[in-house]
This record gives sequence, C-alpha cells and structure tokens, in this order.
Amino acid sequence: MNEKRIQSSAQIDRALTRLSHEILERNEGVSDVVLVGMHSRGVPLAKRIAETMRIVEEKEVYLGSLDISFFRDDISHKNTPSKPTEIPIDITGKTVIIVDDVLYTGRSIRAAMDALNHLGRPNHIQLAVLVDRGHRELPIRADYVGKNLPTSRTENVQVRLLETDGIDEVVIADGKGLTSE
Repeated sequence: MNEKRIQSSAQIDRALTRLSHEILERNEGVSDVVLVGMHSRGVPLAKRIAETMRIVEEKEVYLGSLDISFFRDDISHKNTPSKPTEIPIDITGKTVIIVDDVLYTGRSIRAAMDALNHLGRPNHIQLAVLVDRGHRELPIRADYVGKNLPTSRTENVQVRLLETDGIDEVVIADGKGLTSE
C-alpha cells in the first residue's frame, strides 16, 4: 500500500490552533462549552484544543471523552473494546463540541450524538474534526474542519498522533483496507 503524507506535525498544530480560535469566537468564550473527544484519536485532539483555548481565555475548559461502542449501528459486526466515557459535568444546557479525527460517512457522529443524549440534553451540539474526507451517508456536517480532503472510497485516511502512534501526521493510502471514519 502506497502512503502519501497529507499533513505534517506543524500543519496539524496550525489546524488545531485555528479550530480552537474558531470555537472560541463562535461560542464567545468557554463558559458553557464542553469539549468531548471521541475514542480514540478524538480524545488527544480534544485535549490539545482545550489547552489552546485555556491559554487564550485563561480559564479551564471542560473536557471529556466519549465511548460510542454501544451506540453504533454496526455493533454486531465490530469487536470494539469499550473505553470509558468520562464527562466531568452535566451537559444539560451546555454547548457540547464533539471532537474526532476523521469525518467520513457520519455514522460515528450519529452514534456520538445518541450517546450524548443518554447523558443529558445539551443546548447545542457542534462538531470539530481534523479531516473531512467527504462521502457522507447521513446528513451530518462539521462546524469546524482542520482540512477538507476529497478522497475516493478506496483510499484510507489515517490520522497518526503522538499520543497514540508516536508521530503526528495525516496520511492517505491507496488500496484495500479499513477506512477511517
């Protein structure tokens, strides 16, 4: 399988900084904002965004992690080990921003919204993704996008992060294999 680097560490950092500022501007600060990273790569991305927002606003940002395993529509086909959902406050009445690495079909995001609605009733749910690769199967769009990356369905987009993979990069590969969602 041939890989092509699409984003370097520096490009990822710039995209996350931009996303952080866009979130702050749209929500007029962090007072009612809860960042929720989807396991597994959405969690470290959410942490990085929260840290930038904390520095800019000089206030702590509520940060959580979300396991969508039991809310997926393909649960019978996937053996995904459960990871803990940890959200530090009641999300009712808050603006919850779901953070994920790649937006593809939209099915993971639908599952994330279902999971959030089991925890409370936010005023707003927004979506921040590092990469939007298109090919939506559901009417879902990201509010904040680090990079739009048109792909074919046969290409595999991989986000690799220092926290999970030992390197920061986004690569695209031709060929068969699992596709990131």
